[in-house]
Amino acid sequence: MTARLAALDRLDACLPLLPAADENASELHGRARTLSDRLETANLAVHEAIRAEIRSGARPDMLLHWAHALMDRNSARPSGVHHYDSLDELVTGVLSFDEPEDSGIRPEPEKVLYQPTPARLIFNLLEETRLTANDVLVDLGSGMGHVPLLAAICTPAHCIGIEVEQAYIDRARQCAQRLHLRRAHFIRQDARDADCKAGTVFYLYTPFSGSILRRVLDRLRHEASTRTFRVCTYGPCAETVAREPWLKAEQEPQAQRITVFATRAASSTRQSSA
Repeated sequence: MTARLAALDRLDACLPLLPAADENASELHGRARTLSDRLETANLAVHEAIRAEIRSGARPDMLLHWAHALMDRNSARPSGVHHYDSLDELVTGVLSFDEPEDSGIRPEPEKVLYQPTPARLIFNLLEETRLTANDVLVDLGSGMGHVPLLAAICTPAHCIGIEVEQAYIDRARQCAQRLHLRRAHFIRQDARDADCKAGTVFYLYTPFSGSILRRVLDRLRHEASTRTFRVCTYGPCAETVAREPWLKAEQEPQAQRITVFATRAASSTRQSSA
């Protein structure tokens, strides 16, 4: 599959460059299009085989196999290049989202235009957190649910997506139903009003900024005064989260990886909130 995706990348790049008026180029274009269609058909068969494995409730060995293979292939590319890559194509093909009915969704002030978390970062998140059956992952600003869905597929954790846009919630729920994911749940709610009591791991991919981010962090800080949990971030909000005195990074932050923070002892958190 990695070779097919690489070939499709090259075909997609070359097809627009062939001059339509040239007879030889036209024949070459037709042959390239036929090859591209065959490669796409083969990939679709892989996607359906992976979906069948997920629906059966078995360990997603096929998905993990191809994910690791694609991560190894993409790791050779320069850092910071190809924000989305062939691993995202695999995940998008497996999850097979329908487009939201309202394609013109625009965020309110301090809410960031929606972008799904790149797939390589989701697998990085799962690697760093090692979620167990005792964990509850809460994605604050979950969009169409890529993080909770993949976490529910690849780990035994319960996974919750909090999202204010109904169109995104609908698509995430449809995907969870099609894949028989009983541990993935999606709630339409403003993150500022979310119930944080169940979460053991919270994830933020900079879904909002300013006063909204401040209120969300204050709710988490209040929760941290009674118990411990982890907060995982990526994007600009990571700098803000890193300055929170009630959190401590579990490892040195790296530009192209998820940063995981652990809450400090509840007693010290109560003192810092005073």
